[in-house]
Amino acid sequence: MRITHLGLSNWRNFPRVAVDLAGRTFLVGPNASGKSNFLDAIRFLHDLATVGGGLEYAIRRRGGVSALRSLAARRYPDVSLSMALGNEADERIWEYEVSFAQDNRQRPYLKKEVVRQQGKPQLTRPNSDDKSDPARLSQTFLEQVNVNRDFRVVADFLRGVRYLHIVPQLVREPDRSVGKTNDPYGGDFIEQIARTPERTRKARLRRIVEALTIAVPQLETLELDQDVRGAYHLRGKYVHWRPQGAWQSEADFSDGTLRLLGLLWALLERGGPLLLEEPELSLHPAVVRYVPQMLARMQSRAGRQVLVSTHSPEMLQDEGIGLNEVLLLLPKDEGTAVTPASTISEVSSLLDGGLTVADIVIPRTRPLRAEQLSFFPAR
Repeated sequence: MRITHLGLSNWRNFPRVAVDLAGRTFLVGPNASGKSNFLDAIRFLHDLATVGGGLEYAIRRRGGVSALRSLAARRYPDVSLSMALGNEADERIWEYEVSFAQDNRQRPYLKKEVVRQQGKPQLTRPNSDDKSDPARLSQTFLEQVNVNRDFRVVADFLRGVRYLHIVPQLVREPDRSVGKTNDPYGGDFIEQIARTPERTRKARLRRIVEALTIAVPQLETLELDQDVRGAYHLRGKYVHWRPQGAWQSEADFSDGTLRLLGLLWALLERGGPLLLEEPELSLHPAVVRYVPQMLARMQSRAGRQVLVSTHSPEMLQDEGIGLNEVLLLLPKDEGTAVTPASTISEVSSLLDGGLTVADIVIPRTRPLRAEQLSFFPAR
C-alpha cells in the first residue's frame, strides 16, 4: 500500500490542503514555502503510531498545538490531518483522520478520530466512553495495541515511514550514535548498517559500490570495520598509485559521498513511504539528473513510495517524471497552496512545445524580486 491522498487543515503553513499522492512525488517550491512541513505531516502520523510515541509525544516534540496551528486559522482552529491508503486497484482501502486542539492549560486533546475500511466506519471518536472519561482523549486508538486490532494494518504501515536527511558532520562524529536509534539525520547511520544481517549487508554494499563508482570513480570497495573501542566504521578502498590502494573511513569521505551513501542504502531497504529532503545537496548536477531514475527502479523492485522535496532543475529534467508526480507549493497572502502540476492549464502545450517539467515548474516557484539580493549592503 501507499498513501494515495493527504488532507491538512490548519497544519503549519497550510490552512487547507487536499491532494492525491503518486507512488513517486516531487515537492517543489521556494524557500519557506512549507516543503519540510508537508513531509512532517506524514512524520507526525508516523509518530502517532510508533512505539514510544502517541498524540502527546508527537505534539510535544513539535512545540505544542500553538506551534502546529496555522497562523491563518480563524473560525475553525482545530488542527486536522487525514490520509487514504490504497494501491493501483483501490486507492481508498483505508482512511484515517485525526483532529486535535488544546485546553486552557495548553494540554492537547483529541477532537476527532475516524477510521474507515472500504468506506465503512471502523472507529468514530469521541464515543460514549470518551465523553464519560475525557482523560481518554489524550490518546488516539491508533497508538494503543489493545484497541487497534481491527485497523492495526494502518498503524503498522505508518510505523514503516522513514524520513532521511543525512547530515555528513553527524556521520563523521565519533560519538554520533549515543542515545540515537534510526536517526533521520545519520547519527546512527553506520550502526544501522552494522545491525543489518551480514549477508544482506554485504550484498547491499556491493550494489552501492556499483552505483557509487559512477560518481566516485576511484572507489573500489566498501566494508564495515570495528575499532579497538568496538565502534563501527565504514571503510572505502580507493584506487591509488600504490598496488594495494588506499583505505579511507567515513571521516575522510566527502559530503556528497556520504549523502549518496545514505540515499542508496535507504533505497535498498524495504518499508513504508520514504521521505527525502533535498537529496541533491552536495551532489554534482550530472549525478542529480539520475536520482529520479534510481527512485523509479527502487519502486519497480520494492514498490516503496517516495516523496522528495527539491529545488533542483536537474532533478526535474528527467523525461520520465509525470505531471501527476509534481506538487507545487506556492505561498499566498495567508499560508501556502499546494497545486498539482497537472492542473496547470497550459502545461500540456508547453510540454508539446519541447519544454521539460523543470522548465515549466521552476520559474513558477522562483521568489519574487530575488535579484534584489544582489544589492545586499557590504557594510
